[in-house]
Amino acid sequence: MKLSVIIVNYNVRYYLEQCIYSVQRAAEGLEYEIFVVDNHSNDDSIRYLKKRFKDSINLIECSHNQGFAKANNIAIRQSEGEYVLLLNPDTIVGEKCIRQVLDFMDAHPQSGGAGVKMYDGNGRVARESRRGLPTPFVSFLKMLGFTKRYYMSHLSWDEPGRIEVVSGAFMMLRRTALDKIGLLDEDFFMYGEDIDLSYRILKAGYENWYVPGRIIHYKGESTQKSSFRYVHVFYQAMLIFFRKHYGHLSLLVTLPIKLAIYFRALIALLQMMYMRLRKSLGFFPKHRYDVIYIYKGGKRMRSRFNAIVKRKGLTTATSGNGCIVYDTSTISYEDIISDMAKKTGCVLGTYTKESGVIITPMEIVG
Repeated sequence: MKLSVIIVNYNVRYYLEQCIYSVQRAAEGLEYEIFVVDNHSNDDSIRYLKKRFKDSINLIECSHNQGFAKANNIAIRQSEGEYVLLLNPDTIVGEKCIRQVLDFMDAHPQSGGAGVKMYDGNGRVARESRRGLPTPFVSFLKMLGFTKRYYMSHLSWDEPGRIEVVSGAFMMLRRTALDKIGLLDEDFFMYGEDIDLSYRILKAGYENWYVPGRIIHYKGESTQKSSFRYVHVFYQAMLIFFRKHYGHLSLLVTLPIKLAIYFRALIALLQMMYMRLRKSLGFFPKHRYDVIYIYKGGKRMRSRFNAIVKRKGLTTATSGNGCIVYDTSTISYEDIISDMAKKTGCVLGTYTKESGVIITPMEIVG
């Protein structure tokens, strides 16, 4: 078995469905398997997945939310691939991406992990595609707003380059490296486990690489980033990583960093409370997005698209800026990514005939 793809799902069935279709296209011709670990979703994900992917995925149904690290580990232990790809459900993988990364890692036996060029739902390159380790010094610089070192901005976007941290949104891992260093640290419920694993890969003598294969990452549709729980889990992960890898340093170093983490968490909570208060007082309109929908694709799917926008009372146009809805049955994911990368002021939308809904970074329309 060449490749095992592992996707952890929590209440994002439509994004996940699209992700699986893109993986199937990208892995065509390879010997591969797909594991989906459902973290006790309440959006009918299980029934939905069984209906559409009965024989093409290995579905693991958790009785409660295990967290990202533990859910991945459950599937890794059952998987058989020479390489393991940890993939977020809110991603679209370009058709060339997986082979490009596998070919690179086959040619570079010291590579333990590899990440790719990620675009967000507006077609912008995500800086998180390449990251440095959050050492005390780098973390201090980042908290002051100096992020060039953390995001490794000196590297080319179009050529492979050695990096320190591989994003958990698309994390290709060599099985033999995992056998040597162990699996994800389950002390991390969510966030930080990719940084910890990347660091352990480097400490074991392997290399982490950025490879310019391309994906779309909606950046957080699989999590609720406006919740107080998100703030707690995110900054708790920072503290866990710092204590694990830098807790041995002197108090003069550790105390300022810990205080800075708590301070940033407090600021994030205050900002969230402020925005919620403003919203409750009516400072924000009920509908945040006034979007024009522009269709690109075949005639057959256009009629289905038109039926949705008519039923929902959406505004449409034939050109201009807005939400560009691509028909994935006639346009490749690679071409969708290329087209979005050329545009400014636009939002990605997709229509998949199997789901019958329009998927955007803001909402599901159907």
